[in-house]
Amino acid sequence: MSAASRGLISRFRLLSIGPRTYSFRSFSAEVVALEDESDGAAVEQRSREMKRFSKRTGVIAVKCGMSALWDKWGARIPITVLWVDDNIVSQVKTMEKEGITALQIGAGQKKEKHLTKPEMGHFRSQGVPLKRKLREFPVTEDALLPVGASITVRHFVPGQYVDVTGITRGKGFQGGMKRWGFKGMPASHGVSLTHRHIGSTGQRDTPGKVFKGKKMPGRMGGKQSTVKNVWVYKIDPQRNLMYVKGQVPGAEGNFVFVKDAAYMVPSRDKYKNKKYEDISLEKKLMVYKKFDISLLPFPTHFASPVEDLSQLEPLVADIGDADPFMPAD
Repeated sequence: MSAASRGLISRFRLLSIGPRTYSFRSFSAEVVALEDESDGAAVEQRSREMKRFSKRTGVIAVKCGMSALWDKWGARIPITVLWVDDNIVSQVKTMEKEGITALQIGAGQKKEKHLTKPEMGHFRSQGVPLKRKLREFPVTEDALLPVGASITVRHFVPGQYVDVTGITRGKGFQGGMKRWGFKGMPASHGVSLTHRHIGSTGQRDTPGKVFKGKKMPGRMGGKQSTVKNVWVYKIDPQRNLMYVKGQVPGAEGNFVFVKDAAYMVPSRDKYKNKKYEDISLEKKLMVYKKFDISLLPFPTHFASPVEDLSQLEPLVADIGDADPFMPAD
């Protein structure tokens, strides 16, 4: 059968199925309520009470670089500047449909010519603007937000701790001393041209091989890394900037993912001898690093319609009234 006849048969089959109809939603940043088909419940954009098992969504930020600030006592604080670039909810996943409760967050802007057709179809089906970066954050059911909801830097509060995830800087192929911190060979007499070698890597006839996972020279960096318990020193709502203490993974201009520094632990001491997986969720406790969760906006911060961003002042963490440079009594 020729190629022309095969193509003609395929066209007849399409005609027999019937004409296809396509429906697209227009691009819009307007917040809509997501309605669950199972029970008709809608995800509303409103503030709720944060419970001990509640888990908020994270945000996508751009690493702008490092600098330094001085607090009111004159102490120098090394900080990293993160820019929360136009974060919105691009998809909502529920237990009834996808089997999980999660929010897909989109950040930045991107032109249509730089997106693939599946990506364009995804944004069209959700009715949200084109986004440069997408990331899914697992949340609890009470922390769901409607599609199109905006998330700003005021999602976080100065003084709280966050976990920052990013791709580390690529260092290329490096030796054992730089990659793993090995001491190297002696630098005195008796060593010839092997001062930076890692030394012996195997055994004799038994087992006669190098074990898997041996620390050796190789590719360094360029992997996902998470820095936990990073202190939020300052936020600037007017420019959507967040100042965190210390370093975070990634180069300048890279995307990083920021979420609350929280983890689940058993809530009672009598469960400490049991495995973590055997303890039900009701007997676990969401622990936040040295912070009162009642101060966190839940599920996120909702700006007032009459609020003027140009008049908002930066918010700085409270460092207390004790001068660190004065001797203790």
